Amino acid sequence: MKNNQSEIIGDLYNLLLNPATRDWERSLLRIAKAGIDNGAKFEDQIAKLEAELRPLALRNNLTPDVTDFYLKITNDPLAGSSFDLSAHYQGDGPHQARAIFAGGCFWCMVEPFETRSGIISVVSGYTGGHMDNPTYEQVVGGYTGHVEAVEIIFDTQIWSYKELVELYWQLTDPTDAFGQMADRGSSYRPVIFVTNEEQRQIAERSKQDLAESGRYNHPIVTAIEPASTFWLAENFHQQFYQKNPRRYKKLKRSRQQFLVFQRMQTKLGHGWNRLRKK
Repeated sequence: MKNNQSEIIGDLYNLLLNPATRDWERSLLRIAKAGIDNGAKFEDQIAKLEAELRPLALRNNLTPDVTDFYLKITNDPLAGSSFDLSAHYQGDGPHQARAIFAGGCFWCMVEPFETRSGIISVVSGYTGGHMDNPTYEQVVGGYTGHVEAVEIIFDTQIWSYKELVELYWQLTDPTDAFGQMADRGSSYRPVIFVTNEEQRQIAERSKQDLAESGRYNHPIVTAIEPASTFWLAENFHQQFYQKNPRRYKKLKRSRQQFLVFQRMQTKLGHGWNRLRKK
């Protein structure tokens, strides 16, 4: 096994203590660690554990941290490909600024921004809640008040904040306060988190312009809230579109089809109203 034995054992111990680990995952991890502690051959115990986890791993149904562990023990090339978070933690440069958007599942909110010139970094995380260091399962369970969001560091010489907000509108349903598309619940509500007064004014003006544009039949309900601590999501969630391209393409296609259908309905509604007035 390429990975250091003591490192794997440390990972097992940490996963056993991790509150996000599911009970059945924890039971398998505990059996493996107990076997190793009792003198069983390390490679045999890890092989048995991998076989037990494999069916759920193939269906992408392990919790994020256990997924990372599974990739490590199978020597998957994605293992250890921890997302580079240096840009997130370091101070912004003279022509850099940040934008934070929540628009449903953050898996679908990274690629539309990250693949554009002038975008320096995009990370997935949780914000707007009342608990420190929330886990994915706590957030989607609705226990923390957080929403899934992305933090974008952008080059202000190439992008204005107003342009980013306008792109955000194109990616989301601003009339749905209770989720986005198939993602339901408070952790998926659409929010623009503003980091200063200038961003707040731009976001408010853009929201008002959208409301007056007639593009939607229903009120624009996307919230505009002050930014608070942005907690990074687990490594499994970072750059999901690259790690799970087939699954991401299905999710992206579903969102796009919904938005196209919604906009078509609005246009048809406007056309019908004009005919009735004649």
